[in-house]
Amino acid sequence: MAADDDAETPPPEEIRARVESLFDASATDLTELDGGFVGTVYRVSVSGRDPVVAKVGGTPLTVEAEMLRYLAAESPIPVPEVFHAEDDLLVMEFVEGDDDPTFGPALERTVADHLAALHEVTADAFGFPRDTLSGPYRQPNPRTDSWVEFYRDHRLRHCAEAAVAEGSLHDSYRRRIEAFAENIGSVLTEPDAPALVHGDVWEANLVVSGDEVRAFLDPAIYYGHPEVELAYVVGTNAFGDAFLERYRERRGVEDGFFEERRPAYRLYPILEHVRVFGDRYLSELDEALDRLGY
Repeated sequence: MAADDDAETPPPEEIRARVESLFDASATDLTELDGGFVGTVYRVSVSGRDPVVAKVGGTPLTVEAEMLRYLAAESPIPVPEVFHAEDDLLVMEFVEGDDDPTFGPALERTVADHLAALHEVTADAFGFPRDTLSGPYRQPNPRTDSWVEFYRDHRLRHCAEAAVAEGSLHDSYRRRIEAFAENIGSVLTEPDAPALVHGDVWEANLVVSGDEVRAFLDPAIYYGHPEVELAYVVGTNAFGDAFLERYRERRGVEDGFFEERRPAYRLYPILEHVRVFGDRYLSELDEALDRLGY
C-alpha cells in the first residue's frame, strides 16, 4: 500500500509562512535541496537562528519524524533534530555537509562503525511499535518472534502482493517469490537478538563532512536481522571492502552470508524498486531469483 503521493503539497510561499509562524521570525529564502524521490526538501533561512530544513510531500511526514526522534532517543547514530511535524510538513535541523563527498576507505569505515553501534540496540521481538515507511510505501511491523517468519510474511510476501495489486509486477514473479518463501527457512538464519536497523543507508541518505558522517537521513527503521542492512549497503555503489572489513571487525559476519543469504535479502529492495521505477529492475529480480534457484 503506497502512501498518498498524489496529495497536494504546500507551495513555497505557504511553507515560508508556516515556518515563520513556527519560529515567530522571518524566513528570508527557500533553497531547494536534493531530496530523493519522496517529497521536496528546502533549506530555509530564519532570522535570528540557524537555518532549518522544511520537507513537504504526499507521504505522512509525521511517520518520518517519529522514526528520527526514535533514533535520536534510542540509538547512537546522528540524525537531524526534529522541530515540528505535520503530515504535509516536516521541519528539522539543517546539518551542513560536503556538496560532493568522496566515499573512500576511511569514510566507509566510519559508516561501518556507526551501523555496528546501531545494531547493538536490540529488542525482544522483530518489528516495531508501529508501521513505518520505506520510501513512499508502508512497512508493516507486527511484533513477531521469528525473523524468518517476519521477513517472509511482512517483507517479501507483503511487497510482492502489493506490487501485483498495483500492476507493477506480473503474477508469475509473485509465484516464484512464493515458491522461495515456502522454503525460506532453509536459507535464512535467526540472529542472536532483533537489532535496530536504519533500513535505507546509501550515499544520498548521509550528510558527510570529510570522513565524518554528520547525519543519517530518511530512515525506514524496524528491529530485524543486521544482515538485511548489510545486504542493502553492499548492494550500493558507494561501499566496498573497507566497509565490510571494519563491520566484520566490530560485529562479525557469519559464514554463508554472501553466497546464500545476501540474494534473499536483495529481493526486498529490488521489489520496492520495481514498484517505484518499473520494468527496468525486473532483470535484477530475475538474477536474484535465479541465484536462489527459483
